[in-house]
Amino acid sequence: MGVVSYSMEVSTSISPVRMFKAFVLDDKLVATILPQAIKSVETVEGDGGPGTIKLVHFGDGGPGTIKLVHFGDASTFNSVKHRVDELDKEKLRYSYTIIEGDALMGALEKITNELEFEVGPDGGCVCKNTSKYYTKESIEIKEEQIKAGKEKAMVMFKAIEAHLLANPDSYN
Repeated sequence: MGVVSYSMEVSTSISPVRMFKAFVLDDKLVATILPQAIKSVETVEGDGGPGTIKLVHFGDGGPGTIKLVHFGDASTFNSVKHRVDELDKEKLRYSYTIIEGDALMGALEKITNELEFEVGPDGGCVCKNTSKYYTKESIEIKEEQIKAGKEKAMVMFKAIEAHLLANPDSYN
């Protein structure tokens, strides 16, 4: 098994607490503002804390659909299950592992994601994300696949940011 890791940081004028509440704690927000990307998120097992299993159903298409180029083909994903590994509301940290679903493409054992929301230099927020792809056997993940994943994460982040800017009293 190999491991491919990437990190990214995104800054916003939104406070870390508001961004954390909207991005991490509200499972319904992304489905409301980007239904073409995320249709729904449901808790299958647990209370939302570590060990909780969530089922994410992806949208049916249009701008924002979650896609990844895999061995030259475009694959549209239907759903994934992920397990919450850490949920720290005080330190504004969240980590989860994709454990099942077509996003693993039969080529990955799992995908881990760690998110941390910190106060930015302008008083806003810096969201730090580290993702690790655990590949099966000799599978190779290409740079364009990582780039596509980063772009989709940015679409979600920017959509939530726009929603919070348009609704300054929400998630306070």
